[in-house]
Amino acid sequence: MAKEQILLHACCATCAGYVLEKLAPDYTPLLYYFNPNIFPPEEYYLRRDELKRYADKKKIEFIEESYDPDSWLQVVKGLEHEPEKGRRCDQCFYYRLQQTASFARKNDIHHFTTTLTISPHKKSKTILDIGREIADQHGLRFLAEDFKKKDGFQKTMAIAKQEGFYRQNYCGCVFSQRKSPVIKS
Repeated sequence: MAKEQILLHACCATCAGYVLEKLAPDYTPLLYYFNPNIFPPEEYYLRRDELKRYADKKKIEFIEESYDPDSWLQVVKGLEHEPEKGRRCDQCFYYRLQQTASFARKNDIHHFTTTLTISPHKKSKTILDIGREIADQHGLRFLAEDFKKKDGFQKTMAIAKQEGFYRQNYCGCVFSQRKSPVIKS
């Protein structure tokens, strides 16, 4: 019997490595790249290309939405001075997961999830609550898993090192960008 598809919203190859391994026994994952928050554009394309390279290697379908940072800036307007893990991040998660669910529904994919919970720098409970809420709105199933648990973050870092993934040093948005050097695994 064929495994059900799951639409995996992915922010980058580093975060996707372990999540794809975790999903593979039970689902056929499709990688969904919708990240208009990533700035500057060169960073967006660098992350996209690295994720696409990994998807091609693993023979996983890769879907990219158009890059429209202006739409994201409208979503977070008025929240520019919020701290990391604040309301701006919540809005950003909501926007990206809403788009993911909308794509899943339009394409008859009944399950979706995100790599965002692999990061120790993100509030997983908030992400999971948002995912469940959006799934209910769309009549879909959200795989509400905190992927960093059971050493998930360490496992994804090991995969990143093994694969030589580009590793960024900030979440992606202009408000979280730091001036520290880029990390290459």
